Amino acid sequence: MPSPLAPEEIAVVIARRDRAFKKLINEVGPPPPRRSAPIAQRFPTLARAITGQLLATKAAATIHQRIIDLCDGDVTAESIQGAGHANLRKAGLSNAKAAAMLDLAERSLDGRVRLADHGKMTDHDVLNDVVAVRGVGPWTAHMYLMHTLARHDVWPAGDLGVRNGWSRIHQLDEMVSEGELRNKGEVFAGVRSDVAWYCWQIIRRERAK
Repeated sequence: MPSPLAPEEIAVVIARRDRAFKKLINEVGPPPPRRSAPIAQRFPTLARAITGQLLATKAAATIHQRIIDLCDGDVTAESIQGAGHANLRKAGLSNAKAAAMLDLAERSLDGRVRLADHGKMTDHDVLNDVVAVRGVGPWTAHMYLMHTLARHDVWPAGDLGVRNGWSRIHQLDEMVSEGELRNKGEVFAGVRSDVAWYCWQIIRRERAK
């Protein structure tokens, strides 16, 4: 759900709970404000996530543009269902991804995935709704919660970038494990999405140098 704290207040909370973040926070400033996307963007966001799984960014963008074109510029449950498996395959999706996208469309249309209700649902219930779709795992659900629904307390401890960033911020000799990071995130309850954002920022800054 939306955070009651302003971005500047979130930055202060994170620095107080773990001083290792203080230097990075001083350098990059507060996290960006989070705004939930309109309901109409929820299906296409999940469809794009399915396309992008295990693909390089450029390849994923190329394939997904073909899907957008296949849907006449409007990726909806109806247009994906109308496209059908064979045409999704021709656009460049694997057999498994085409099946996953069609499963998302079917579940969205019959109400098993309650896209219109996600804004009112708890993080846990949204995650369960999304991971029931064929081929959609916790990572995709976490990204959807954070970036599409603008939730502030999502902790993607399995994300390689978050693990890497956390390890660099804390100057660890070895990358923190997913299990250990999940436990360490408990101290940040309420602002964990923004802690993840800071972990990504240190990686981006180092790549830019």
